[in-house]
Amino acid sequence: MDIPDWYVWIALGLAVLQALGLVPIVRRLRGPDPALRSQGRLELLETAATLLLIGGLFLSLTAAQSWFWLAATGFALMTCVYAVKGVRRLRARRDTTS
Repeated sequence: MDIPDWYVWIALGLAVLQALGLVPIVRRLRGPDPALRSQGRLELLETAATLLLIGGLFLSLTAAQSWFWLAATGFALMTCVYAVKGVRRLRARRDTTS
């Protein structure tokens, strides 16, 4: 199956944008506020999972062997991060309504 070259460039561009998104996250991790640092850790995990997902898809498109397991790992990690973010959001919502 022949994959068009522009798919590879799109995946590479998305990976670069995710890597550039690490700069504000690292700044947030160095801040004095513990709540922002905790949120920064979750965002760092989310970005790492997204990079794993994009990297797995990119390698599956370009390499001869299957790298889909890397994308599946990234997807599973993203699912866990979003579940934790959802629980934290529900707790915050419940605390403000009480």
